[in-house]
Amino acid sequence: MNLPHYNLEESRALHRLPEQVSAFGYNNLDAAARIKGFEMYSSEGVRTKMGPLKSSYYRISVSVRGTTEIQLGLEDFTHGNGTVSFTFPGQIFSKRGLSDDAFGYYLLFEPDFLEDILPPDRIPVEFPFFAFSGVPFMQLLPAELDTVIDLTARINTELQQQQPGNDKAVRLYLNLLLLALKRSYERQGFHLTPKENKAAYLVPRYQKLVSEHFLTKRKVADYAAILGVTPNHLNRAVRKHTGQTASEAITGMLVREAKASLRYTDSTIANISDQLHFSDPAGFNRFFKENTGMTPLAFRKQAVPR
Repeated sequence: MNLPHYNLEESRALHRLPEQVSAFGYNNLDAAARIKGFEMYSSEGVRTKMGPLKSSYYRISVSVRGTTEIQLGLEDFTHGNGTVSFTFPGQIFSKRGLSDDAFGYYLLFEPDFLEDILPPDRIPVEFPFFAFSGVPFMQLLPAELDTVIDLTARINTELQQQQPGNDKAVRLYLNLLLLALKRSYERQGFHLTPKENKAAYLVPRYQKLVSEHFLTKRKVADYAAILGVTPNHLNRAVRKHTGQTASEAITGMLVREAKASLRYTDSTIANISDQLHFSDPAGFNRFFKENTGMTPLAFRKQAVPR
């Protein structure tokens, strides 16, 4: 089987228990009062384990207290007090080990939810923690966490009171929350200097395109044409700002997807080869061994899901 891929409506039952006691966010909000393309809830009533899966929406997870283990792609992270994590559409996500005292907030939104404020393709540029090349975890200072909690409370008020124009207010508050998180992100050095602004638009756009189209577009020239630059220019920019070539970014995504399928699904090697658009299993085996040092079968045997 393939890794499951969910949209916002489909995923609610995956992360929420049927019985809801909290009045926060969407926990007990009438269906008619929900704003399309958005969801917010607290960790009260959340499932302790979820995934691995992929989703079509952006996710912001804010820990106020307690801990949980999060896996993004093939990387493991621990959420603690004041930790924020970010996931973008198509990313492999799982969580486990939610502590008994854990409490936090989750905000989910579709790529076009903020289109009146920001075009969907600008989201990973304006908020680089949502970019493939971004840092998906960061620790907030107490004052920064207070700001995030205050903005989530304001969003909750709009959801619960259901005043005219509350959908616009929620979008504005969400944008303010993202800006507050961006300030913390930049304060911690997770940003590029002003002289790098031009490449800052090119490289994240390239990496986002790769994360979306790596199965069908394997040549740097394909992406250069979309971005309106030459392959050499694109390659120089990617190498300068990531330390790898543009083609290595494509290879990296293929390897990551292959590892996830081998680790989390029971699909045969031949089926995975076909899903990744290799001409035959032998070609997939050669590619995987060249880039990991082991065969797909050997990787599957030692990569037992935890």
